[in-house]
Amino acid sequence: MDFLPELIEQYVDSHTWEEPEVLKKLNRETHAKILMPQMLSGHVQGRFLKMISCMVHPSQVLEVGTFTGYSSICLAGGLKEGGMVHTIDINEELLPMVTRYIKEAGMENKIKTYSGNALNIITTLNYTFDLVFIDADKINYSKYYELAIGKVRRGGFIVADNVLWSGKVTGPADKADKDTKAIMAYNDMVNQDPRVENVLVPIRDGLMIARKIVN
Repeated sequence: MDFLPELIEQYVDSHTWEEPEVLKKLNRETHAKILMPQMLSGHVQGRFLKMISCMVHPSQVLEVGTFTGYSSICLAGGLKEGGMVHTIDINEELLPMVTRYIKEAGMENKIKTYSGNALNIITTLNYTFDLVFIDADKINYSKYYELAIGKVRRGGFIVADNVLWSGKVTGPADKADKDTKAIMAYNDMVNQDPRVENVLVPIRDGLMIARKIVN
C-alpha cells in the first residue's frame, strides 16, 4: 500500500490533524490483537474520511465493512444533529470490540451496527444516504455500489477504498487474481457511469470518490 517514499509518508503523517486518543487506542489494539490489521483505515485516511464527512455534513451515512470501527467513528464526526452512520459487517466476532470503542468515543447514538451479509441488509435500509463508504470484500464492490446508488441523494457521495489494490490494478487483466479483476471492473464501471462524476485519489491504497449527479 506504500506508493509514496517513506520520508514523504512521514511528512504527510506529521502534518495531518492528530488522531483522537480513542482512535490511537483502537489503532493499537487492532494491530495487537486482530488478524489483517492493515484493513484499518489508519491516521491519514481516517482524518480524510472525517474531513469528507464534515464537508458533506450528512444526515445518513452507509458504511459497508465495519472491521473494528475506526472508519465508522471517523465518518460519524461530521454528522448533522440527529444523524446516523449505518455500518454493516459480516464478522460478528468483532462486534463487541466495535461496540466498546463506539461507546468510548461517545458515538453510541450516532452509529448503528448491522451484522450479516451486506447484500441482503442494504436492501432493507429505508434511508436516503448523503454519503456511502465501501470497504468490504472486493468481489462484491460493484454489487454494493449498485445497491447503494439508488438510495443516495443527488449530490451525495460514494467513496470506495482499496481501488489501487497495492498497484495490482495497473497490471494485465488476464493475469490478475479475482479480487484484482473485481477492483478493476469497479473502477471502470464508476468511471463510465453517467450517473456520477468521479475522481480516484491516491491516498493510502486509493479512494474512488463518486458524486451522484442525477435524481
